[in-house]
Amino acid sequence: MIVTVTLNPSVDRTVELAAPLQRGQVQRAERTRQDPGGKGVNISRALQLSVEPTLAVVPGDNNDPLLQGLEEAGVRYESVSVGAPLRSNITVTEPGGTTTKINEPGPELDSDTVERIIDQLIARGAGAQWLVLAGSVPPGPAPNIYAHIINRVRAALGSAAPRIAVDTSGRPLAESVSETVDSQPDIIKPNGEELAELLDRTDGETLEADPAAAASAARALIERGVGAVLCTLGGHGAVLVTRDGAWHAVHEPVTVNSTVGAGDSALTGYLIADVRGESPEDCLRQAVAHGSAAAALPGTQMPSIDNTTPQAVTVTAL
Repeated sequence: MIVTVTLNPSVDRTVELAAPLQRGQVQRAERTRQDPGGKGVNISRALQLSVEPTLAVVPGDNNDPLLQGLEEAGVRYESVSVGAPLRSNITVTEPGGTTTKINEPGPELDSDTVERIIDQLIARGAGAQWLVLAGSVPPGPAPNIYAHIINRVRAALGSAAPRIAVDTSGRPLAESVSETVDSQPDIIKPNGEELAELLDRTDGETLEADPAAAASAARALIERGVGAVLCTLGGHGAVLVTRDGAWHAVHEPVTVNSTVGAGDSALTGYLIADVRGESPEDCLRQAVAHGSAAAALPGTQMPSIDNTTPQAVTVTAL
């Protein structure tokens, strides 16, 4: 089973326009949709569509639209009451795939709520194959919250602890891979910009366009003790760097409808292939296949593995 935790989940409302966005003007939407969202939630949704056992751990009250959305989607979840409505995020998509997102900050999580979430992760994590810590950190928890969760889970579960994936950005990501942290994630999933920021570099655009440069940068994190780095590069595919090697994968061109959730889907594809015992190269292949399938879907829809075309992915050793 793959357990996900999303500290700052959302109800994602997508507005699809038939023409480019015109600031200051009135436009009619071609269509709209609403999905339960947040990185970990998206990953659990995609896993459920591929019939992979998953549990989404989230804050939220019983009547919150997010939890209702998870029930409607058939995603198994456990929640911790916060006494406040969760946030809504707005995504506006234009023809050609241009996407604009407006994200609310989310309700504040006090220390008691965070501790109850960690207790759930410890209770449900024993025997799980992966624990995925994903998304932004809401108001309340310290920026090192993911590093704190990693340490708590591993200290409590020992050899029964699941492997841990981290998919976030900014200080929460930096704190989770800090050189002062004894317990590093088994995999992180930055994009090129996030990888550059993590390493105090300013060449994020270069890394996005240069897989070899991205792989070289990621090796610095492997040397710190991070198990693997899956770095997504938009239209340039993705690179995977481990202690045993580095690979670049790219999918045949697809028609992009929305980039929202493509990175979440890429990590989902990697995890599915990993729990099925695939090689690192094939885990990367499925990651890129999943990310490309998500980009071809409208709004915040997640693909199932049946929607993906790993045979259209070329993997090259670096």
